Amino acid sequence: MTSHAIRHVRVTPIAFRDPPLLNAAGIHETWALRSIIEIETDSGLIGINESYGDLPMLDAMAKAAPALIGLSPWSLNEMDVRVSALVTPKQTSSEFLGTQVSLAPGTHVSKTVAKVVSAFEVAMMDLQGQLANAPVVDLLGGAARASVPFSAYLFYKHAEHIERPYAPDPWGEALTPDQLVAQARRMIGEHGFQSIKLKAGTLPPAHEADGILALAKAFPGAPLRIDPNGNWTVATSLAIVERLQGVLEYYEDPAPGLDGMAAVAKACDVPLATNMVVTDFNEFRRNAEMGCPVKIVLTDHHYWGGLRATQRLSTMCHTFGLGLSMHSNSHLGISLVAMTHLAASVPLLSYACDTHYPWQDDEVVTGGRLRFEDGALPVPTAPGLGVMIDREALARLHDNYLHCGIRNRNDLAQMQKTDPTFTGRQPRF
Repeated sequence: MTSHAIRHVRVTPIAFRDPPLLNAAGIHETWALRSIIEIETDSGLIGINESYGDLPMLDAMAKAAPALIGLSPWSLNEMDVRVSALVTPKQTSSEFLGTQVSLAPGTHVSKTVAKVVSAFEVAMMDLQGQLANAPVVDLLGGAARASVPFSAYLFYKHAEHIERPYAPDPWGEALTPDQLVAQARRMIGEHGFQSIKLKAGTLPPAHEADGILALAKAFPGAPLRIDPNGNWTVATSLAIVERLQGVLEYYEDPAPGLDGMAAVAKACDVPLATNMVVTDFNEFRRNAEMGCPVKIVLTDHHYWGGLRATQRLSTMCHTFGLGLSMHSNSHLGISLVAMTHLAASVPLLSYACDTHYPWQDDEVVTGGRLRFEDGALPVPTAPGLGVMIDREALARLHDNYLHCGIRNRNDLAQMQKTDPTFTGRQPRF
């Protein structure tokens, strides 16, 4: 009888080009860091995944990986127990980057166990799908939809990085409303997105409101969202939402902290969404105890603890009458496919999901870049995740990692190369 016990876990850090996108913490660094996880069985089957690639995450996965040896790919609960026992979060200066943590909850040390569990869980479920000859979505209960909608994710941006490690990206500068509309026209023209999200909290709030109003005029009827990443005070948040009355589909993380969001919600009739203040089940409980000022949870299986945990979150959102969608960070196709299987398995998916995918031009899966159809990604039907690693691409992206000089993302430091006076202190406006 063939053994399918896990015999080896490989984690390969990679780096790929990231454009100079502005956000509340600063500006994207020149290279985005990710990791490619491969879990191999005695029979030679390999399950894959993509996760974070910062040094603390790589160290945590290396510490936990030996605990998987000998496990069945079906033993997810035991994997949870073993990882939790081995990975004890310890806050260090390299793991806690001030405002960077508030911008990206997935970087917070409190999420370490959940991130490692998720990294291994997805690869193990890819193995399960291969063994069962079924796509991951079927292992999650079956598809509630044949394709998953995503939104056009717009950014204010510079034309090129100040360090110029490679040619400027083809999108060019976007600092004015007209440039923002041009960015949206191109992105929607290429991918067919039906809704639009603007990353804000970077330029004066009134200017960013002008950008949303320009988008509303250029794309009448398109659902619009704005996300200042908690970089506005409550007063600013209320002043801007008043200007945008009747324009927004939802208002994402305008003010910092759940208390700040609650103060905005008290005086605002636009539903508030978050990926910053409801990022685990304890924070979900606090939101519920406060009467649910946050009405839409933007989940992310990478730091919520995996696919199964996100399904539990969906049940909780349904119970409390909350909306559900998905947060994104710079990622490639394996991560996008995992998001798609998960989103397809969740009947409650209230809004199109976020994705940074159009901003990346590299890929690590065979066949190259994944293609959206009318702004949605078809749910794969092949066994497991339905994608395979391109070995030449993996080697090239790993070589990028070895030579890029970045080991922990720090948008604040990158911004200070352009503006030495920038502090990243929040709320800024």
